[in-house]
Amino acid sequence: MKSVEESTITRAIIRKAAEDWINLAKTGLETVVFERKLSFGGGIGGGGMQFHKLVVQDPADKILKETGCELELLEKDVYVADTAAMIAHLASATIDAGAKIIFGVIVDDLIYRDSPLRVTGVVVQWTSVIKSKLHLDPLGLEAKAVIDCTGHDAEVLTVASKKIPELNLVVPGEKSMWASQAEKLTVENTGEVCPGLYVAGMAAAALHQTPRMGPIFGGMLLSGAKVAQLVARKILGEKARKVVPIDIG
Repeated sequence: MKSVEESTITRAIIRKAAEDWINLAKTGLETVVFERKLSFGGGIGGGGMQFHKLVVQDPADKILKETGCELELLEKDVYVADTAAMIAHLASATIDAGAKIIFGVIVDDLIYRDSPLRVTGVVVQWTSVIKSKLHLDPLGLEAKAVIDCTGHDAEVLTVASKKIPELNLVVPGEKSMWASQAEKLTVENTGEVCPGLYVAGMAAAALHQTPRMGPIFGGMLLSGAKVAQLVARKILGEKARKVVPIDIG
């Protein structure tokens, strides 16, 4: 095994991480996922009440099959997925497609401009700093589009509702469970909240006060596909690659 000095390890990590952060500050079409935890997957890993399975239905199964994730047929157009496999395949496909995922970072605030009113970026901080309650100024990163995929708490939209009152945003929170309606309405309500700010997943349910669905993830996958297509089309126009199986016309 090759011997590597501690100083070499430290320099490599700091230099390469710094290069990534500097590149994030440049303009261009690049997708960055800030994850507050040190792991992928959000609510997928918990499955249903910590049972390591969840349900996916047509047409969302096409997204998982495209990543190579195996699905077990439960009944016509309804499948069962292994939570760890689903996380691993989605994360791998995301990175292979060119997205950057950075762990341990919270979107603490937004950057905005007026005339016209729009969101132009995010303000980020280390999760560890927030949890330690240390007063350290965060850093701002410009973005052509900011997507709130923070789940039930709709953290980004909640910040916007409190700190950019001109948006007239109210985040009432989700309703109780009604799986079939929740799946449908979550996808329908995925979209642009204001110029530069989008919502998807359970954050859309929190914004529009629609039901939760529990451990069925078809709506989550379709919501993500839809918002990706909306943002790509807004930035690239008709050159945007169509994200299957959502068609927004």
